[in-house]
Amino acid sequence: MGVHLYANKTKNFQKSVGSSLIFTVWAVYTGSLFMKLNWLHGMGIGIISWLAFYYFLVFLKGRLRYLQRAIDFKLDNIAIDSLLGGSLGLLLGVIVGGICTYPISLLQVPFSYLTIVVFIIAAYIGLKLGSRRGGEIMGFLPLIPKTSVEDSPGPAGYKVLDTSAIIDGRIYDVCLSNFIDGPLIVPTFVIEELQHIADSSDSMRRNKGRRGLELLSKMQKHSGIKIDIIEANIPEEKEVDAKLVRLCKQLKASIVTNDYNLNKVSELQGIKVLNINELANAVKVIVYPGEHMQVNIIKEGKENGQGVGYLEDGTMVVVENAQDEIGNEVEVTVTSVFQTAAGRMIFTRKLRDEGSLSINSPFREIQEVNLYG
Repeated sequence: MGVHLYANKTKNFQKSVGSSLIFTVWAVYTGSLFMKLNWLHGMGIGIISWLAFYYFLVFLKGRLRYLQRAIDFKLDNIAIDSLLGGSLGLLLGVIVGGICTYPISLLQVPFSYLTIVVFIIAAYIGLKLGSRRGGEIMGFLPLIPKTSVEDSPGPAGYKVLDTSAIIDGRIYDVCLSNFIDGPLIVPTFVIEELQHIADSSDSMRRNKGRRGLELLSKMQKHSGIKIDIIEANIPEEKEVDAKLVRLCKQLKASIVTNDYNLNKVSELQGIKVLNINELANAVKVIVYPGEHMQVNIIKEGKENGQGVGYLEDGTMVVVENAQDEIGNEVEVTVTSVFQTAAGRMIFTRKLRDEGSLSINSPFREIQEVNLYG
C-alpha cells in the first residue's frame, strides 16, 4: 500500500510539473511580445511563473479535495426524503422563477437584469423549502406511503460522545451495564481535541488526554461495545462544541456529555442529551431521616465539632460532635438530607450521643420536632 501511495504522489507531482511548464512557456512567450527580453530575463520570468503556477495548482487541488470530502459527507448523511424533497422543490422554484421573470424580461435594459436575481431567489427558496419539508412533501404524493419523520428510516439511535464524557471514563462502565443501547459515534475532531490535550504542557491535562485515548482504545477492543469513529469535519464552525451540535442535528443523534454549557446549548437546539453526572445522581443511595449507617470520619467539618465522611458513591455525610472521631468508623443516625447544586448532603448524629440525649435530656421530644420538622 505504501508503494501504491508513493506512486500516486509521484504521478500527481509529475502532472503538476507538466502543467506548470506549459504555463511557464506561455508566460515567457507572452512577455516577449510586449517587451524585449534577453535570456536572463526570460529565465527569471520562467522560474517565477513556474513556481507561482505550481504552488497555485497544489493549493487548488487541496481545496478541491477538501470540497469533495465535504460533499461526500453531506451526501452520505442526508436523508432520502430531504434529497427528493429538495430536488422537487428546486424544480418547482425554477418553474415559479421562470413565470415570475417573464414580465420583468419585457422591460427596458436596467430592469431586465432583475430577471436573474428573481430567478435565483425563487430557485433557492424552492430548494430550501423542499429539503426542510421533504417528509411532508413526500407524504402528499399518491404512490408513496405517508410516513412521519420519526417513522422514516435513518441513523436514529446514534449517540455522539463528547470529549468530556470520554475523559470522565464512566461511559465504559455504563456501556457494560447495558443502560445505553445503539451505536456510539466519535467524530475525528473530538479525537483531535483529545490528542491536543494529551500533548499539553500541563501534566494534569496531559494525563486526562492520554486517559481518554486509552479509554477509546479499550472500548473499541471490547466485543460488547459498538463504537464507530467517523471522518467528520464542519468547516463552518470553529469550536468543537458547535461542531458537535451541528453533527448531532445532521445525524439526528443524541449527545453524551458532562459539559454543562454544551448540555444547555444542545437542549436549546432540540438535541437529546445523556449526561453521565445526572445518571450518577439518579442512582445514588437514598436515605431517610431515622436510618442508621456506618461512616468513616476522615476530616473536620466547617462548623465547630463536625466530622465529615463519605459514602461509596461520593455523597458527603456530616456528623455532629464527631471532630474527635477522625480516622474512626462510627455508627450514626440520619437527621436530614439536603440536595444542593454540588450534590446531596446527609446530616447525621452519632448513635451514642442520641442515646445519652434520650436518657439525660428532658427536651428530647422538642429537639426531635425541630430536627424532623
